[in-house]
Amino acid sequence: MTTPAPALVGISHGTSSPEGRRAVRGLHDAVAAALATRHPDATPTARLGHVDVEQPDVPAALGSLAPGEPAVVVPLLLSAGYHVHVDLTEAVEATGDRRALLAGALGPDDRLATVLARRLAEAGVRDDDTVVLSVAGSSDARAVRDCHDMRERLAAATGRDIRIGFLSAAEPLLPEAVTQARSDVPGARVVVASYLLAPGYFQDLAEAAGADVVTEPLLVADAAAPAELVEIVLDRYAAATTAG
Repeated sequence: MTTPAPALVGISHGTSSPEGRRAVRGLHDAVAAALATRHPDATPTARLGHVDVEQPDVPAALGSLAPGEPAVVVPLLLSAGYHVHVDLTEAVEATGDRRALLAGALGPDDRLATVLARRLAEAGVRDDDTVVLSVAGSSDARAVRDCHDMRERLAAATGRDIRIGFLSAAEPLLPEAVTQARSDVPGARVVVASYLLAPGYFQDLAEAAGADVVTEPLLVADAAAPAELVEIVLDRYAAATTAG
């Protein structure tokens, strides 16, 4: 008898932005559809939960599964900071009789750099523009390292110098990075590449940081989720399932 595949429980940060909620839901729906395609005979359950702002929270999302149904929690987060190392780790450890595994965060990943490069192209980036990667920021040094890793990956993917600016908790803050870019390259446009999962509070901050152009985040409301992001979620799920 084949052991059924564990449920995939995607956990986002959560947002009060209606556009952000639709964008994340679109990713979840695309992942669920891809699971059905990959496992047509016994499609794993797919659930969506959040660590903050929205419901269901992590315990509620896990509690919505059938009794004893195993689960893999996939953080729909771009780096492994406090939410992964503390919030989600504790939630997975507190599942009681349910076998639950915690997968890795979505980034860093070269496929995310591919999506970022596409967003830059869609925004009309020019060869003489100065590009600043905008990241949410974290007080967790591991998450900050992940952000610098993504800056290097985007530089490799685009063949151009990429600066970095944080929206909170780390330096340089994005407005300062934009100001410095203008000072270093007078007359050049400053383009912010938004390394954020979806529209919301941080995207609004990025758009208010003083750049000439700000790209869309990785997910856009009412648009198809990038295939690369769907693949990453499925890969994180598969890796955790295999390792567990």
